[in-house]
Amino acid sequence: MAWRHFGGGWPEYVPVGQRIARAKARAAKQAKRAGREPEPVMITGRGMATTFWGQAWCKNLESHSDISNRLPRGKTYARNGSVTDLAITKGRVEAVVAGSMVYDVAISIASIAPEKWRSIKRDCATSIGSLIDLLSGRLADDVMQRLVKPGDGMFPSPREISVKCSCPDGARICKHIAAVFYGVGHRLDTKPDLLFLLRGVSQTDLVAAATKESVSQAVRGQSAHTLAAADLSAIFGIDLGASSEPKVMDQAVARRVKPAVRKQPAKAKGPAKTQEPVRKSAPKKKVTAKQKPSTSRTPIAIRKKAGKKPRGRTKGK
Repeated sequence: MAWRHFGGGWPEYVPVGQRIARAKARAAKQAKRAGREPEPVMITGRGMATTFWGQAWCKNLESHSDISNRLPRGKTYARNGSVTDLAITKGRVEAVVAGSMVYDVAISIASIAPEKWRSIKRDCATSIGSLIDLLSGRLADDVMQRLVKPGDGMFPSPREISVKCSCPDGARICKHIAAVFYGVGHRLDTKPDLLFLLRGVSQTDLVAAATKESVSQAVRGQSAHTLAAADLSAIFGIDLGASSEPKVMDQAVARRVKPAVRKQPAKAKGPAKTQEPVRKSAPKKKVTAKQKPSTSRTPIAIRKKAGKKPRGRTKGK
């Protein structure tokens, strides 16, 4: 039944649970066409966001007067599960929101200007002084504050945001769009890397710039843990360039670095040659004077002494 007002009609009241069920059915169909699963926003607890990244996102939105005055209307929608699907891609947010009807919300966000992104990378690279922290995936507080710096960080300004909702509300930011804004903040709680995707940049560029700066400090001996440039180039895949300064290696790191093993040249294949054992000649026996045969006697004289006739022909016979 619909209530009549000034000759018109109020839409029939539909319980919130039924509205959300219809929105979930729409979200499932749209997600299936896109080849993915729906990603609803489920906020639990008292706050819209609980971590640094989500809270910083919401705080940035609330700092702009032309957005903040419409945001409170979307908190209830975000809390009760009315955002049945929220997908973040490069420069765009698409969502399905349950209201008196099921509405489609689209938010476009411009990419970070190249000069601003270069400034962010440069500032963050010089702020990260610990190579160990960087390898462990930890970002210092000053780095995170630089990324969300008002007006000069990664969060978009109102002029970089374009919104659209299929509801009949003529306001620039309706309660459905406001609910999606809070949904983005909640999503950044667990997936802060989506902020880089949304702004059209890669977090690997930020890490590479910070890594290169930390490596340069280590090679120059300005870090507590210094490594040789060749070893660091092999680890990070970064060309550090030639350096005229001496390269120092920490003793603790040097013990962990295995020296390169030189490969021996391959030997020619062929039948194995067997080496004959060397035969040792028997030692010569010493011959004494008694053992030496007498060379002064002739064979005939020897036979005569023994009473034997010498061989040969005798005359007269």
